[in-house]
Order: sequence, then C-alpha cells, then structure tokens
Amino acid sequence: MHDIFRRPVLALIAILVFSLPTYSQTAEPQAVIPAPTADSTPDLSGLWMRLRDKGATTRGYGSYILDFGNAVSPMTSWAATKFKTTNAMYHGADAKTVLSDPIFQCYPPGVPRIYLMNFPVQIVQIPGQVLMLFEYDHFIRRIYTDGRPHDRDQGPLWMGDTVGKWEGDTLVADTASFNDKTLLDRVGHPHSDALHVIERLRRTDRDTLEIEFILDDAKAYTKPWGTKLVFQQRSDWKVMENVCEDNAGFEDFNKKAVQGLKK
Repeated sequence: MHDIFRRPVLALIAILVFSLPTYSQTAEPQAVIPAPTADSTPDLSGLWMRLRDKGATTRGYGSYILDFGNAVSPMTSWAATKFKTTNAMYHGADAKTVLSDPIFQCYPPGVPRIYLMNFPVQIVQIPGQVLMLFEYDHFIRRIYTDGRPHDRDQGPLWMGDTVGKWEGDTLVADTASFNDKTLLDRVGHPHSDALHVIERLRRTDRDTLEIEFILDDAKAYTKPWGTKLVFQQRSDWKVMENVCEDNAGFEDFNKKAVQGLKK
C-alpha cells in the first residue's frame, strides 16, 4: 500500500529533476555588464555644486556667471542672425521678455547649459553607466560607459544622447543628436542640430571636480570652442525637490536678472 503512493511521488521528483537542465538551456541569456573595479574605474560619485565665479556680477546674476563670454568663438551668419533675436530678450524693458527663453517655459536646458543653472548635481556610478542627477527639475542624465554606440534612432533630443569612456582618471562624455531648440547660455548663444559636445570629467582631489568641454557646431560657429567649470563636493547637502511648473512664472527672479544684466 505504501508503494502505491510512493511510486507517483518518485516519478514526479524525477520529472522535476531531469527537466531542470532543459529549462536552463531554453531560457534567454541575460546581458552581463562587468562591474567597475577600483583599479580601472575612478570614483566621481558625490554631490557637487559649481564654484562661484570671480567678477560674475558683470555678466551674470549674483556671484555666478550665466554665459560663456569670451570663450565663445565667432558665430556664422546663420547663428549671428538668430542671436539678434535670442539676445534681445535679455535686454527688454519688461521681465516678461526674458520669459521667452525656453527654460522659463519648463523645457529642458540642454548641454552644457544645465551646468549654468546653479543647482547641485549628484553623480552616481553603476555598472555600465554614470548617472547625473540634477536638482534642477530633477533631470537625470545617463552617460553609458559599456561600449555602446550613439543611438541614432532617438534624435533630435533636448539633452542629446551621451556615451562615454574612461581615459585614465578622466571620464570622456560624447553627446550628439541634439535638437536646435535650446540656448547655450543666458545671453542667448544659439546652436544647431549639428552640435557635438565632448566633456572631460576629472576629480582633481577629494572635494574638487573639473569638467572641461569642447563644443563643435560648424553651422553656428566658425571653429570649436570650450571652457572649464569647477565644482566643489558638498557631502552635507542633499538633492532637494525642484519642480519647474511650480515656478513657471519666474517673474521676481527675472526682474532682478534683467536689472543685473543692464548694469
């Protein structure tokens, strides 16, 4: 009587045991991205805030420079024509003129302008990616470091498509596939959809991050140009909530900004 119940049980166990290899062979293989190691991948993680600029009150708001000044190379005739319109909105008598800037309609600021927004950014590294978590409107920027090429099927994009690679202690980020709807800075320097941005991110010491970038846009500028921004680690800070739609008017802020630009 015991054999009557034992035989079906043994048969069921046999089916389960011998079917396991078949299941594992038919399952789709998962892509494996190797985890970074301390020897091969520098650590850029941390919460960073751009350092204040000397003499910024002459070209910016408060103590931060909001444009790239003399770093910008000469514009082509196409860009110069567009600049007349975009630059004029910062010199109108009414603060509402400034609100025609796309960022005051809650559109993404683009790259490299997001670095000029004077909000902190947290860098997080995971296997195959470096994430930049911007406090400004909670933008998340992904720099893929797993060797993939640019995704040309996405563009044109507000923030571009970014891939990266490590060169010694430096992360080299390559961004393309932009649209032409953003401005490079607060005085209205334009760019075309041919914009190509190369950034070199390097930690010079525990509390200092440098980002050097080169902008190449033959339709808008006669030659590539760039500059360097310096950030300081703020380990005692955290990324706060910032929602553009809650501040979509920006009128009080822009009245002060317009007054500062006219000085």
